[in-house]
Amino acid sequence: MDNIYLLMLVALAALAVADLVVGVSNDAVNFLNSAIGSKAISFRTIMIVASLGIFIGAVFSSGMMEVARKGIFIPGEFYFEEIMIIFMAVMITDILLLDFFNTLGMPTSTTVSIVFELLGAAVVMALIKISVSDSQTFADIGSYINTAKATEIISGILLSVIIAFSVGALVQWLSRLIFTFHYEKKIKNFGALFGGVALTAIGYFIFMKGLKGTPYYGDFKGILEEQTLLLVAGSFVFWTLFSFLFMKIFKKSILIFVIAIGTFGLALAFSGNDLVNFIGVPMAAYHSYEAWVASGESAMTFSMDVLDKKVPAEPLLLFIAGGVMVVTLWFSKKARTVADTEIGLSRQGEAYEKFNPNMLSRAVVKGSTRLVSILGAVIPKSTQDKINSSFEKPVVNLPKHKTYELPAFDMIRASINLMVAGVLISIATSMKLPLSTTYVTFMVAMGTSLADRAWGRESAVYRVAGVLNVIGGWFFTAFSAFVAAGTLAYIIYLGKGVAIAILLLLAITLLIRNYISHKKRSNAIIPADGLKKAESSTVQGIIEESADNVSKAVSRTNKIYSSIISGLAKQDAGKLKKSKERVNKLSDEVDELRDNIFYFIKNLDETSVRGSNFYILILGYLTDVTQSLEYIAKVSYKHINNNHKALRFNQIKDLQEIDSSFEHLLKDIESIFDNREFEKLDDILVRKSRAYDDLSEMIEKQITRTRTEESSPKNTTLYFSLLLETKDLVTALMNLMEEYYKSYNKG
Repeated sequence: MDNIYLLMLVALAALAVADLVVGVSNDAVNFLNSAIGSKAISFRTIMIVASLGIFIGAVFSSGMMEVARKGIFIPGEFYFEEIMIIFMAVMITDILLLDFFNTLGMPTSTTVSIVFELLGAAVVMALIKISVSDSQTFADIGSYINTAKATEIISGILLSVIIAFSVGALVQWLSRLIFTFHYEKKIKNFGALFGGVALTAIGYFIFMKGLKGTPYYGDFKGILEEQTLLLVAGSFVFWTLFSFLFMKIFKKSILIFVIAIGTFGLALAFSGNDLVNFIGVPMAAYHSYEAWVASGESAMTFSMDVLDKKVPAEPLLLFIAGGVMVVTLWFSKKARTVADTEIGLSRQGEAYEKFNPNMLSRAVVKGSTRLVSILGAVIPKSTQDKINSSFEKPVVNLPKHKTYELPAFDMIRASINLMVAGVLISIATSMKLPLSTTYVTFMVAMGTSLADRAWGRESAVYRVAGVLNVIGGWFFTAFSAFVAAGTLAYIIYLGKGVAIAILLLLAITLLIRNYISHKKRSNAIIPADGLKKAESSTVQGIIEESADNVSKAVSRTNKIYSSIISGLAKQDAGKLKKSKERVNKLSDEVDELRDNIFYFIKNLDETSVRGSNFYILILGYLTDVTQSLEYIAKVSYKHINNNHKALRFNQIKDLQEIDSSFEHLLKDIESIFDNREFEKLDDILVRKSRAYDDLSEMIEKQITRTRTEESSPKNTTLYFSLLLETKDLVTALMNLMEEYYKSYNKG
């Protein structure tokens, strides 16, 4: 029986490695985004700087391991067996929860997850102990759980979210007011002062937060706490002089150095303080196991008072952990997915919006717009004009295919993100207030984005929805961590070794499934048959590029329509549902092309204005095609899903005939556009009247059937809907062909 605890320890060690991987994948967003988004330094340099910060922070992080041992529960109230159950439940839950968020590309807090997992598992274990005790009741749960600490953590985290957003917005607004978007000249004049302030703040942050957990912090603790003002003043003078010399000698903006040092500082703090979230529990389990083996007592009677004592650091384990974190940072694709979410929400200007607006985001945007209108009526117009002039963005003319080279935001905002996050975390640390570095860095970034007017009327509703989704995910993290860890603790308590084996197997299966799912999604971002935005600036180029989109749209229309008719014939609701999804995807792609019309027209040559009219009409007809397909897919799925009577044999036969002739028509169109044989479009247009005649004949036949033999109103409604919408679909396609034929002949 004793061997089970050794096996649990081995399993916890393996889980620690996996947790390091998923944890770094999620938390990399904290220290990478400002540097990546601003493109101040190369990606390789960013990774090297962050790697150094992570490794140094990990090696010197031993002082922060106490939270996993005694920060949430009172270890002396539990026996060794119970502690091991708690630790096992926590680690399995943590890996699955963080990997779930990574797969979604949503940043969450590893601190909150581990705290609530420890709390949930400990509460359930305490309830189990109380339930088998004759002298204890539910009121005694306070003797097992450190309730004061748990309450402090929750309140501190909620408060940090509001403060981080507000302070980030205020500092960014003031900075932009001073430096404007055309900051290059002012940085040359005042860059030394800005660098002095920023580097002093970041330097203070590195010592107060990044190195506070190290064994060496005690050597200079007294100096830091007693001579804080003097140190800050001296640091400001040093960094101001350094910034001046840096710009004079290297002829480069001090903002580059600020961003590099800020990235290093946040990486150092993340690793030094958040490492406990990944290996704190396994290390506590290792020390518990050592103490239990040395005691010679039974696992069910050995009290875990030993966890109340400080233990020496494990340098080798910290060294290995640092190495794993650095390797993960370089190779994890999920880390980049999570980073993309925050950069997308804070990007200056228009971009692909990942989140859909919801009722709450619309309400927030409408309320904010009204508030701005009220303030606009109060503030003098001259003052407004002066403020607005500071927020005028520079016009950068780049070819459309090179817009990806533009930074998501400028170096001023990146520096403010790093500086404000560092200062807030430092202040919280000096006041011994618990907080999540993820929440602070994310909310600072969102606050600076708002102040920088990155959330315009065109994008605000999507960005606010994204922020609300992320914040909602944070609450979900806490709730699900508590419930899941508690549930797993109870399952392990009941099933012991068998339950652990099953849960570990389940965890491995889910991790593999999520990895495959994420990989497929990453590879399917631009499918082979996906529609692409036009990049040409000439009429002939637009005709050529649009031909590919028409060919792909026609090909997909053919497959979808045939799939719908087949699904109706077989009464296959699953097939019809899949057809609906494929139509929606095609419709979304066409909508995305329409959303890009503004930028398309801006990119046209002066001599090619006619191309914009052609392109708009083509997209309009493609929209008509997708709308007809959407309706056909919707009514077909609804009919079968509601379990209505199947279509009659004659109706299915007629629909299959239509599908067959429609398929020939669409394949001919596809061939013409693939081979650029636009002169053959005349033959396609001739077949328009024949297609209409076939559909009219089918309608007449159904009218006769309805009067004589049809008995199902639902069937009749569905059948007429399919025929009429197919007629609209043919009309939209023929209009598209006619427009192409006319433009080709004019060209």
